[in-house]
Amino acid sequence: MKRPLTYALLIFGAILMITPFLWMVSTSLKTPGQVVAQPPTWLPSPVAWGNYVEFWKSPPVPGGFLRFTGNTLLVTLTCMVGEVFSATIVAYGFARYRFPGRDAWFMVLLATMMLPGAVTLVPTFIMFKELGWIDTYLPLTVGSFFGGGAFYIFLARQFFLTIPIELEEAARLDGCTDWQLFTKIFLPLSKPLLVTIAVFSFTAHWKDFMGPLIYLNSAEKFTLTLGLTWFKQSIIGQGATPYHLLMAATIVVVLPLILLFFVAQRAFTEGIAMSGLKE
Repeated sequence: MKRPLTYALLIFGAILMITPFLWMVSTSLKTPGQVVAQPPTWLPSPVAWGNYVEFWKSPPVPGGFLRFTGNTLLVTLTCMVGEVFSATIVAYGFARYRFPGRDAWFMVLLATMMLPGAVTLVPTFIMFKELGWIDTYLPLTVGSFFGGGAFYIFLARQFFLTIPIELEEAARLDGCTDWQLFTKIFLPLSKPLLVTIAVFSFTAHWKDFMGPLIYLNSAEKFTLTLGLTWFKQSIIGQGATPYHLLMAATIVVVLPLILLFFVAQRAFTEGIAMSGLKE
């Protein structure tokens, strides 16, 4: 009796969660008249595939949304590589090295997760302004190569603690250096962890709005989130809101995240599950 009830609740929850997304897809394929039609319809007829072409070329920037997509990929992939690499190195030190104050420093690291971003917003902006980095991608990417974030370090440390110490000792007896141990033993065994950090990092930077809004001024350097907001404001100012174009633009922005999760779902789930097995 419990299992059918559990499945029923899960199916009901899944329907609730996916319904807004399906309505967004439906609206993106409608004509302006179908969007405001009463009663509303789920299946557009005819299907307006041209909505995607219209919004894609609409921004008054060379390349339109294609340029925004390229900018977003540049920032996102750079940050993802930096965070995966630096977070695993720092976590390896916390997991496998013994040094004075190690546990205390790790607690300090975790405590930084409790600081709201607004607290460091002004001093960070002043620092980047003094460096002359405003209206460049440096404020959005450089920090990823210096630690990778407390949450990613925590995940990686917990994962590394699950690797048997005997494996490390055997490798050292065979003459492995610390760098070889990290690159030849730990990283190959940590593929679920690397995928997990990569998925989290890609998602965070792909949909980041506040960072680009603060540091980017030139329209040709906008990311997709800024470009989508700019597009929304520009078309709303022209009269009636074209919801069909807004929904088409939103689908394009969200779709890579959905595809990424489905592609990396198994390794992502395994990485999350194994990161808390050992203290």
